[in-house]
Order: sequence, then C-alpha cells, then structure tokens
Amino acid sequence: MLFMGGDKGGDRIDEAVAHTAKVLRAALDRDWGVKADGLDWSCLYTAEHIAGDFVAYAGQLTGRPTDAYVPFEAVLDKGTAPEGAIRAIEATGGILAAVVRTTPRGVRAFHPYPAGSADAAGFAAMGVAEALLHTHDIAAALDVDAEPPASLCEAVLAHLFPHVPPTPAGGTPWTTLLWATGRGTLPGRARLPHWRWRNADSLPAGPVALREVTPAAAADLATGGTGGFEWLGGGPFDGTRRAAEMVTKAYAAGVHRPEWGMYVLVRTADELAVGGMGFHGPPDENGCVEVGYDLVEEARGQGYASGALRSLSQWALTHPEVTSLLAVVEPANAASQAVAVRAGYERLPDRDTNFAYGLRRA
Repeated sequence: MLFMGGDKGGDRIDEAVAHTAKVLRAALDRDWGVKADGLDWSCLYTAEHIAGDFVAYAGQLTGRPTDAYVPFEAVLDKGTAPEGAIRAIEATGGILAAVVRTTPRGVRAFHPYPAGSADAAGFAAMGVAEALLHTHDIAAALDVDAEPPASLCEAVLAHLFPHVPPTPAGGTPWTTLLWATGRGTLPGRARLPHWRWRNADSLPAGPVALREVTPAAAADLATGGTGGFEWLGGGPFDGTRRAAEMVTKAYAAGVHRPEWGMYVLVRTADELAVGGMGFHGPPDENGCVEVGYDLVEEARGQGYASGALRSLSQWALTHPEVTSLLAVVEPANAASQAVAVRAGYERLPDRDTNFAYGLRRA
C-alpha cells in the first residue's frame, strides 16, 4: 500500500489508471457534457483534467523546477470523444508511472503544499488521488459505481493526509478519503468546507537532509522494514524503530500532527539514510517540544547529528507556538549529550534519573 520502495509508487499509479479506465468505460453511453459531481467542469473536461495532471506531475519531476510549475499543459484534441479521453488517461498515466520509477532518490520539484516541493513518491500519491477522486466526480454524475480498492485509498490517506484521523467505525478507507477531500460525511464528522493534502517535507541540514516520515513509512519501519529508505549499514538503529512505533501509535489514535513527528537523516551525497531525529509530539501547553535522535553506528563521529539537530531546532523555533526545546539523555550516553551541546543546548536540572538539555527562543 506504500508510495515507497523501488518503484516509488509507479505500481500504484498503474492500479489507479486501470480502475479509472474500467469505471469510465462503463459510462461510455452516457452524456459526458453534464457537469461532474461537485464541479463546474463537464465530465469530459474532468477526464481531460486527470490526463493533464498526470503530464504536469511528470513534467515537474523531469523539469525539476524549484519555484513554479513548468509552464505547459496537455489538452485533448478538439472533438475528442469519451473513449479518446480514457485512452489519454491511460497514456499519460503510463508516462507518470515511468517517470516516477526512474526519478533518482532525493529529487524534489515544486509543489506548493505544504512547503514548496514534493518527491517522486509524493507526485505518485497526488496522481493516484487525482485519478480516484475525479473518477468519482465523473461517475457520480453519470450514475456508475466508482469505489476503488481499499488499499489504494489507505495508501493515499497515509501519504497525503497524515493529519486526518484514521477510518472510524462505520466508515471505509474510501469514505474516509471522500470525507478528507470535502466530498462526503463520516460518522461523527461534519462535511469539510475546506481541505488540503500534505506532502512530506525535506529540511536541509548541511551534508544531510531531514526527510519527514509519513505514517505509512513509520509503520513499515516499526515492523522491521526500511521505510522506503536505503540505509547505511543495512538498517536503522533501534531508537529509530522505537520512534517510528510512536508515530504509528499516534496516527492510529488520531492524534498525530505532521511536522511534529519523525524525520530520517539522509546523506545527500549518496542518498543513504544514516539516522532518525524528530519530536515526541507537538508543543505542550508551555510551548516546549521534546526532541530525540540517533545514528547508525557507521555514521557516528562525523557531525551529522549535531548539525541536523541544530537545523531542526532552528526550524521548530520559527513556529510561534514553540518557546523551547528539550532533549532528555541517559547519563551513560555521552555521545548524545555532546550532540545536544554542540547544537546549542544548555544543561538543565535532571529529569528523574536522566540528564536534560534545553534550547530557548532568543
């Protein structure tokens, strides 16, 4: 279900395109000139929009702009019939899947939400979301069934909607995705007047980058997987897996807040993951947020952790709700204590039997 691994979501795109083509071909005898459900677009134009999004996302990954969309669009030939529109979706979906599969690790391109860029897995997830949701919009207007495989819905939710609580009793992954995009209701939840999906962020930190971990990637890490990263030394240190388990539990409980979760430290020179770092949760009522970190053994002693902690801490302090950061370290862990000091943290009174270090807003 994940947008990660060797194909970075290419297989998910193929699955979504096959679903879209099957649903829309069941409505070839209907009037595609009517408005799609909830939109001001005709059904035919909405199908064109799906194909256009596929090409646009592929163009972002190949053009790799950092500040805007590549200035072009794909449109159907004048007079194209519904079958032609479906073939265009199949063709452009194949282009996006191929580009996603062949985009090197670490490549990011402009997309506005939330922080101005997305990676190949993000564009794959957005492509799948566009296909599933706009297929629904067309199918609802033409009175055909459009429910996609639950695994596709779960993957989109875990990658693009980490801020959305999991499916409640009485709901399904599909109804949750429809609710998350303002298209329906769920038991105990009112319809959303506004919505937005969210791509995982990447924060620069000298020779490494802090790559935000999605709930799906965290679940994979917590159960012994790689989280979609290639690890120096073959895998993460135990602390990273424990942190991933915390994210997984918070997401399942509906209290996970993106940004205030977990990041993987990736060495940008070779795109190898060298450690984990992040927060134990969002800022508390006093504006304090606790941090934790670890490195694989082969990456220690090179300044990766202290540089990343300094960058992550400075980033956190740009948020008005944050007034201070806290690192609690075992007395025997001299290396982690040194990381905190080099990152600008000062020694605080002990917390139970552990040492505490803090950094306050200037």
